[in-house]
Amino acid sequence: NTTESGPTCNSVVFEEMQFGKFKISPSQIFYNSPTNLTAAIVNLRPIVPGHVLVVPHRVVPHLSQLTDEEHDDLWRSVRIVQRALEEHYGDDETGSGCGFNVAVQDGKVAGQSVPHVHVHILPRKNNDFERNDDVYDALEAWAPTEKMVQEKAEEIAKNSLNVPDDDDRIDRTMQMMEDESMAYRSLLYRD
Repeated sequence: NTTESGPTCNSVVFEEMQFGKFKISPSQIFYNSPTNLTAAIVNLRPIVPGHVLVVPHRVVPHLSQLTDEEHDDLWRSVRIVQRALEEHYGDDETGSGCGFNVAVQDGKVAGQSVPHVHVHILPRKNNDFERNDDVYDALEAWAPTEKMVQEKAEEIAKNSLNVPDDDDRIDRTMQMMEDESMAYRSLLYRD
C-alpha cells in the first residue's frame, strides 16, 4: 500500500533489530528507510518528549565505519524523521515553534553509551531547560538503562572535562585558526 506521500504504515514491515547489545522490538521501531539500512526507534529514557534515535541496522560503533551508502541513508533518515517530529510538535504556546538538537556521540570518550552509531533527535521548546546548553549535560549523562547511567556518571566524574564559562574563554587569533585549517587541509588534500 502506498499513497502520494509514500508507503503506508501497513505496507512497511518492522522486524526486531539490534541496538548494540539490546534487542529492539518491532513495536519500538517507527521508521525504516526504503533501503532498509536505517531505522528510527523510540527512546527508553528520553531527555525531552520526542527524543528519538536514528540507527543504522548494521552494528558498528563509529560513523567512519559505515559504508557510504549507510552513511547517506542514515542522514537522509535523520532529515525525514526530524521533519515528521517538527510536524508533530509544531508550535508551542508562545508561537515560537520548535527547534531541534541533532547529536552524535561517536565513541565512548565522546559519551557514547551504546557502541552502535546512533543519532539523537531532540525536539526543543522554549524554556525546556533552565540554561539552553544544559541539554548537552543531559545528553552526556544519557544511557539506555539505570545501571549504565550510574556507570557513566562515575566515569564522567572521574574524567570530567572542565569547560570554561564563555566569559573566561579567550578568542583565538586569525593565525591560530589558519594554522589549524591548513593542518586539516593537509589531511584531506594530499599532493
